[in-house]
Amino acid sequence: MKEIYEKLGLFYLGKDVDKKTMEPVEALTLLKNKNFTTHAAIIGMTGSGKTGLGVGIIEEAAIDNIPSIIIDPKGDMGDLCLSDPSFSAKTFEPWVKDEARAKEEDPAEYAQKTAAMWKEGIESFGQNASRVEKFHAVPKTIYTPGSSAGVPINIMSSLETPPSQIMEESDTFAAYLKSTTTSLLSLIGITADPLDSKEYILLAQIITKAWLSGEDLGIETLIGKIIKPSFSKIGVLPLDDFYSQDARFKLATKFNALLASPSFSLWLQGDNLDIQKLLYDENGKTKIAIFSIAHLNDDERMFFVTLLLNKYIAWMRRQSGTSALKTLLYMDEIFGYFPPTKNPPSKEPMLLLLKQARAFGVGVVLSTQNPVDLDYKGLSNIGTWFIGRLQTTQDIERVIDGLGGKIGSSFEKGEIKTLLANLKKRTFFLKSAHLDDIRLFTTRWVLSYLKGPLKRDEIAALMAEQKAQPVTGETTVRVDRKSDRLGTFQNVDASIPQYYEPDPTEQNVYIPTLAAKATVHFFNQRKGIDEERELLLSLELDAAQQQVSWEDAHQEDLDFTNLPYKAPKSAQYYDLPKFILEDRGLKRAVRELKNYLYQEEGLELFRCRSPKLESRAGESRSDFIVRIQDILQEKKEEEIEKLKTRYASKEKVLQDRLIRAQERVAKESADTTSSMIEMGISVLGALFGKTSPTKIGRAVSKGGRILKERGEMSRAEERVAKVEDDIDALNEELEEKIDALSEKYDIGQCEVENFRIKPRRTDIDVESCAIVWRVS
Repeated sequence: MKEIYEKLGLFYLGKDVDKKTMEPVEALTLLKNKNFTTHAAIIGMTGSGKTGLGVGIIEEAAIDNIPSIIIDPKGDMGDLCLSDPSFSAKTFEPWVKDEARAKEEDPAEYAQKTAAMWKEGIESFGQNASRVEKFHAVPKTIYTPGSSAGVPINIMSSLETPPSQIMEESDTFAAYLKSTTTSLLSLIGITADPLDSKEYILLAQIITKAWLSGEDLGIETLIGKIIKPSFSKIGVLPLDDFYSQDARFKLATKFNALLASPSFSLWLQGDNLDIQKLLYDENGKTKIAIFSIAHLNDDERMFFVTLLLNKYIAWMRRQSGTSALKTLLYMDEIFGYFPPTKNPPSKEPMLLLLKQARAFGVGVVLSTQNPVDLDYKGLSNIGTWFIGRLQTTQDIERVIDGLGGKIGSSFEKGEIKTLLANLKKRTFFLKSAHLDDIRLFTTRWVLSYLKGPLKRDEIAALMAEQKAQPVTGETTVRVDRKSDRLGTFQNVDASIPQYYEPDPTEQNVYIPTLAAKATVHFFNQRKGIDEERELLLSLELDAAQQQVSWEDAHQEDLDFTNLPYKAPKSAQYYDLPKFILEDRGLKRAVRELKNYLYQEEGLELFRCRSPKLESRAGESRSDFIVRIQDILQEKKEEEIEKLKTRYASKEKVLQDRLIRAQERVAKESADTTSSMIEMGISVLGALFGKTSPTKIGRAVSKGGRILKERGEMSRAEERVAKVEDDIDALNEELEEKIDALSEKYDIGQCEVENFRIKPRRTDIDVESCAIVWRVS
């Protein structure tokens, strides 16, 4: 029974707390993971246990194969990397050595005590080392934008053209553009009003025109466009009247100073900000990406958070709709990013996520220790609220007023105020749109060691292995030209096009390459495929070659047809091979290229036979596996809903029997039996969308004394035993059904195959083939 909640897609958050005694009972606090698609908020003062709750939620998601992206302004969430299924003192020692020295204890001995305490704590909540192992096996990376402490992240893709799903919706595009523009300006210290700021209006127009023409921007190109925009008017006003050349130059200078800053170079290093690759590995396995931003200043934090949220939205809008929880976005402190009156750059994309993310299976979890400076109206889309200890009565009043009608329950406002005022550490008030009433619970012992904020050297030590992984890239083999002749004139037939790469040094020593620009069209009506692939190929030549070897060519990014076609003065050239000079119009080279492309080019696709599914054009293996997982998860949930219907009547019978048994058992006897009963019923209750019965111990004390006096204790105990047996039998039956479903819809059962679609000869077009003289 211990792990059935994982098979049912339930998050194990802790144990219920009795609202009268404020003490925990044995009933487990379980929430369906799909409930988090309506988002969640965690509010609590420092020391309330909200970090532990947040860590617990992310751990549950990881165990359920749900990836997370975490924004960590304080540095606490790196603790997710501190887990050890063996509970080795040697592993714990680096994590606790500072604390041990502060307490004047030996670090090795202190580590041994801490490891033992953590193991005992985890086991006290019915968890074991195998559960820690499941979580430990999920890859975790701490990214430190603008710093080399963790894994650096490259923001160069921040101004890429958004996907068509965003461009085609005017409101979504406007919000995306606004947050992008304001965050860029915040990076150079400008707080821009979209209606009044000339800097904002100019930048927004530059970005809009580039995106509408399909042009990706970088900060370098943005600087050039600020100085010399591609338009002459803004509205009806001439550009220079609206924003003068001098003013534009000053604005460009600010961005240039930023780009030239040695510290900013760290923003341009490391992994690309590719959300898909942050969430999944190449085999579609779950990952956890932690963005630690405690080291950044306020402007840099705002810029990066806004940038990340926009990239997340762009990724999200490319996904298929789903009702299952696909991924979590967690932010550990939203103070300053979602205020009630101001509109910082981060607020627009956050609002957009809260409104739209549910349809794509994205759950947003926001945490804060400041309940006053929150836009509760903006948070109205959040379906689940976790409220911990609050510092003042004013904070409690603000939370109750902010939630307004969302508190709605059988409790009066005064009773709720009393409950909130009496919360203990690690105890939370839970109100969810998916539950019948409010609940109190104490959080479970987390699987990660909660050390507190990680220091720079600690992050560096944790990420040292990941940063040391070699980066593999394509290398180009250069021809050895020691024996080649260098001349000043090449007698090339006029039918052969020639282009010349500019030499900034003006030495103008050139080597010959054969370049081609080709298009390969892939078409398959039955599979709905109609794709074009443009190729820019470059093949280095030397005089000793006897024939074209297109298999040695490499792909280029630069379109050679944009290079100058007039030879520079005083240039020197290495010799061309004879077969090129004799090939009029390079017709033979083109013919051989077409043959090569017909043999070698193909559209790589993937398929799975069960479920019967094929990848889309351009869909990577990882993306395809993730899509299969989403489909399997939805089918599994449909089957669980059918189980729910079948077991509902059985569950009601057990509930009735349990209540009757409770009325006949003394509290002394119930103490030894209620734990198993409550655990079983709490799982069933979560499955059927009901709260667990918590009446154990109310009527039983008085009833037990009466039964004992009458000598009916044994019969009462037999009834309880019978209920236990019935619960066990139902649990075993249910677990068998769930095991069968888990196996049936396990992604491991799906074999992904590769296959190719070949082009037709008539669908290969060589647009241009030429000699391109490259700088030696």
